[in-house]
Amino acid sequence: MTPLFVAGLWRYPVKTLGGERLPAVTLTADGVDGDRLVQVYGPEGARTSRRHYRLLGLRGTLGPLGQPLINGLPWDSADALALVKAAAGDDAWVEAYAGPDRFDVLPLLVATDGAVEAFGRDVRRLRPNILIGGVEGLDEIDWPGTKLQIGDAIVHLDSRRGRCPMTTVDPDTLVRDPEVLRDIGRRFGGRLALNASVERGGTIRVGDPVRLIRTT
Repeated sequence: MTPLFVAGLWRYPVKTLGGERLPAVTLTADGVDGDRLVQVYGPEGARTSRRHYRLLGLRGTLGPLGQPLINGLPWDSADALALVKAAAGDDAWVEAYAGPDRFDVLPLLVATDGAVEAFGRDVRRLRPNILIGGVEGLDEIDWPGTKLQIGDAIVHLDSRRGRCPMTTVDPDTLVRDPEVLRDIGRRFGGRLALNASVERGGTIRVGDPVRLIRTT
């Protein structure tokens, strides 16, 4: 059996925007520290790239003092708001919000390299927080209910993630291909990657060994 390891880490300080790939992250009960601290809104409520796909062309990062940035600009600046409005409509705005319901399902999304290889497209389309390397094929299908130990941290894998139209958007060109979502439906039952929560926090790094813990 190939040893498992952390192959990639991502954080999305501004929900629904492109995120940042990192060499290390700290896991807390709220997932990756600094994740989804700011959201885009419209009169109807939270506004996402499912419908306003050009938001994926903007990049959310954290500044040196931990402040969310949009394309390198302070998230609450007029220039950042102008970028958001151009992508999501003139009636869009941005707010800081750190409530637990800022996550679509659970605070973490875990992808595996075997499933990504079978998917055959850029892993960024899946928007994971953690990519696990060394996974054989679609082994992740059998992983719900198990745990991952990474250093001192323990991640509980809850369920497979149902995918949405955000997967159809090329993260570099923003060209949409509806066939991507249809393909996920045909070959993966509409589900790819794993909804997860943090059972025990800690700092994890790319290259860290991972131990799969089966609880039954």
